Amino acid sequence: MPWNIPIMLTWMRVLMIPVFTVLFYPPIKDWLDPQTINWTAAIIFTAAAVTDWFDGYLARRWKQTSDFGAFLDPVADKLMVAVALILLVKLDRTTALYAMIIIGREITISALREWMAQKGQRNSVAVATIGKLKTTAQMAAIVLLLIGMQDFHGMNLIFIGNILMFIASVLTVWSMFYYLKMAWKELGR
Repeated sequence: MPWNIPIMLTWMRVLMIPVFTVLFYPPIKDWLDPQTINWTAAIIFTAAAVTDWFDGYLARRWKQTSDFGAFLDPVADKLMVAVALILLVKLDRTTALYAMIIIGREITISALREWMAQKGQRNSVAVATIGKLKTTAQMAAIVLLLIGMQDFHGMNLIFIGNILMFIASVLTVWSMFYYLKMAWKELGR
């Protein structure tokens, strides 16, 4: 396993998951006020999202890409998103349907990418613009829902977060069908 800054940033994201999760459980929940917990969780999640972009950028720029990094990066991302969605459902800030759609799609597309890689066709299901739009809406929604304020300078962040979560869910389904279609074309050749 190679050790470089991009991989260390990815490992940092993986290590943020238990820290992020424990914020919402005793004894932390009993020691800190709810808004401090919400803002801390939102900051941790935002840092994870930024390092997700940054580690990939550095790996490409410094020519430090590796098979292990290509494996670990999406795993760290999917784990953080899945944990955040499950916590948001538990906190009753979003609906389980959105979480099921997004987590189900991530599992499906990850399996599809692995299968296509085994067939030597991984590039046929490479990240597309629709996937990037989905990720942007999803990350923004999760941050707003983690903050969880219903009156933040006159804005209901839970309402706005759920609108973005709806958009992310629609883009999630759309992108899943896009990737399945791309894979189907490759398999038909």
